Amino acid sequence: MCGRYRLTNADEYGELNDVRLGGGPLPARYNIAPTQTVFVVLDESPHEFTPVRWGLIPSWAKDKKIASSLINARYETVAEKPAFRTAFKKRRCLVPADGFYEWQKIGAGKQPYNIGLNDNEPFAFAGLWEIWNDPESGQPLRTCSIITTTPNELTAPIHDRMPVILPKERRKAWLEPGRDVEELKSFLVPFDAARMHAYPISARVGSPKFDDPKIIEPLATQAPLF
Repeated sequence: MCGRYRLTNADEYGELNDVRLGGGPLPARYNIAPTQTVFVVLDESPHEFTPVRWGLIPSWAKDKKIASSLINARYETVAEKPAFRTAFKKRRCLVPADGFYEWQKIGAGKQPYNIGLNDNEPFAFAGLWEIWNDPESGQPLRTCSIITTTPNELTAPIHDRMPVILPKERRKAWLEPGRDVEELKSFLVPFDAARMHAYPISARVGSPKFDDPKIIEPLATQAPLF
């Protein structure tokens, strides 16, 4: 799964991918957690950072509690599962990031790892988005989910899932309307492990109240896994 990630340089992502900042520079975020407001790039023109809530709420849902169980969509069922199938066909988005975190089981505990690209360049997860009308407030709420796939050689020792990272040449295609479902499914593969790194970090990443550069500092007592 993908339950934590970061976006510390939205400006760079925007420059590299022709995405407008809209309301101005975004603050660096080192520990983005489910149900928080995140910034994504919708399949709308012009491409710009748009705030949505992380945790998809299908349009037919009776209440928003379902969001906590829909922060991720598995690639194996995303085209068929009722919660995701319409969004997969009609409402895809990019979720900009420059790293994410996974937890490796070690005995009775878990060790968190920082995972990113070797050049630290920002990238994009394959995402879905929906609009849900809140019956209490009457206001529309935009929400999103991140698609996950099987792990690559780097992440397999850490966790049995990883988020789908779209290479730059596929990002615009992911947002284009009318794309063939089978073609889209072919995008949902593990990213090239040779272009990535991972190393252990402090357990403080487990608490959303910590959101600072110390999150990605390597543990002094452990060597990088790769």
